[in-house]
Amino acid sequence: MIREDIRNIAIIAHVDHGKTTLVDEMLKQSGIFRENQQVAERVMDSGDIERERGITILAKNTAISYKGTKINIIDTPGHADFGGEVERVLKMVDGVILLVDAFEGPMPQTRFVLRKALELGHKAIVCINKIDRQDARPLEVMDECIDLLIDLEASDEQLDCPFLYASARKGVCSAEPKGEGTDLQPLFDAILQYVPAPEGEEDGPLQLLISTIDYNDYVGRIGIGRVERGSIRKNMNVVMALLGSEAQPTNEKVSALFAFDGLERVPVEEARMGDIVAVSGMEEISIGDTLCDPVSVEPLPFVRISEPTMAVTFSVNDSPFAGREGKFVTSRHLRARLMRELQTDVSLRVEEGSTTDQFRVSGRGELHLTVLIETMRRQGYEFQVSKPEVLFREIDGQRNEPMERLVVDVPEESVGTVIEKLGRRKGQMLDMSGQGRVRMSFSVPARGLFGYRSEFLTDTRGEGIMSSIFDGYEPYKGEIPLRNFGSLVAFETGTALTYGLFYAQERGELFVVPGNEVYAGMVVGQNLRQGDIELNVCKAKHLTSIRNSAAAEDAMRLKPVRAMTLEKALEFISDDELVEITPQHIRMRKRILDATARMRAGRRNA
Repeated sequence: MIREDIRNIAIIAHVDHGKTTLVDEMLKQSGIFRENQQVAERVMDSGDIERERGITILAKNTAISYKGTKINIIDTPGHADFGGEVERVLKMVDGVILLVDAFEGPMPQTRFVLRKALELGHKAIVCINKIDRQDARPLEVMDECIDLLIDLEASDEQLDCPFLYASARKGVCSAEPKGEGTDLQPLFDAILQYVPAPEGEEDGPLQLLISTIDYNDYVGRIGIGRVERGSIRKNMNVVMALLGSEAQPTNEKVSALFAFDGLERVPVEEARMGDIVAVSGMEEISIGDTLCDPVSVEPLPFVRISEPTMAVTFSVNDSPFAGREGKFVTSRHLRARLMRELQTDVSLRVEEGSTTDQFRVSGRGELHLTVLIETMRRQGYEFQVSKPEVLFREIDGQRNEPMERLVVDVPEESVGTVIEKLGRRKGQMLDMSGQGRVRMSFSVPARGLFGYRSEFLTDTRGEGIMSSIFDGYEPYKGEIPLRNFGSLVAFETGTALTYGLFYAQERGELFVVPGNEVYAGMVVGQNLRQGDIELNVCKAKHLTSIRNSAAAEDAMRLKPVRAMTLEKALEFISDDELVEITPQHIRMRKRILDATARMRAGRRNA
């Protein structure tokens, strides 16, 4: 049976190409909001971190109605580190809207998500966004999209896809590159015409594959998935099974059933084949589980999620300032929180560390891990993390490392510097095009990009754009000298004073200001040369009975300090350093705080 009254689509694109803005306009033009209703921009980005960073982290479900057809829409993340979210929600849909920037064209994440969609047999509607940009080049971008489809070995049916030209910010769309358009009606019509309607057995036994997990303090875990076969009813008895698992299927009861309508979940009594619904009442429900009819337990296969490529070690905070700010400070708290994260993030891996208060956490990239760290920090957790390290693999007896496909867009005068810096980091140029602004793509070891973003922005005077995505494993490329500077380390515990900082700043760049509390072994700055220097930033001026002149007092001025964000701190630290995370502070420190013990350890390692 084919259900013509419903369509299920996902909006996929590279980061910052306008997915969430387009969903905003689709919701507005479908009549979801009242005329006088105040609606925030990027309404689908509901999390604090999503709003602050301007990125989508978690896939979100919504639904609109158009010409009597319900359109379920999934807004997906655009950053490569959250590709696991995209991979699994693609199982819920029958087609995708591929959004591409009219200037930037297809970027690394565009290639990644489109490949996943094509492998599942989905048809794509290509929407070239931001055509109102002064530097827009829609016709060239259309050719690049066709080349990408051919390169990804799309079928003839998938190649025969419609191209639309839109400005999501203005809420207009047209079938012509130079057409202005008045609204998004061409996009809605294309969805009804080109996206296949759900097809399956409506009278067969129930099969519902869970693709996303949400959590609510009142009802607990909520599973979100699509009814692949049959129908599901509130208070229905079901069997929960996982394909390929040794665990026995369990008998469960659907205590609540919700459908999506706009931004809300609406309670419903029944959902049929093709519907995307949320179910609650099952404490152990997890991603990949299939809810089946008790008379026919047939779990469905789940998409294989790409493996993590990077890991950090979480450990209990043992600094002199430990326990001052955090509510959750023990290894038990840390373990419980990380295990809870595993239930909703299939791309994450957590293993016990070398000691009882350490946990090795593996993820898809630096942003994936820093968002988890930032979320836990805001929830009141206090802990320490090590320098990120890539995960090597043994393939055919040879050591292989994860590679990144890096695309940079830089001013012409910065090209030489960027090529030279990436060459030192074992990067290999794949292609180069453009004049005035040059686009280059490189194959670079993942570890070669540690700490490169800030260097890249400096080299391009803030005008460069860079993005990368995991591009498989290749044989180990050799040593990469990344850090050519040392740290300035506090010699004693106390409060940083102007007098001590004034003389310390001659040695390098400082990270602390007068009034900051520091402890012995804490990193307070960057040394201009290799090697660490210990110094006393708590040193006070020796008082005498003779008063200095006002001019001498005024001369003691401090240079501006570098504000260290979480990402910058993780890029900065070396193997013998840690980042201390508390709800109010991010500090860097030596693993071994005592200077004498640190010296002995250095001699042993040498």
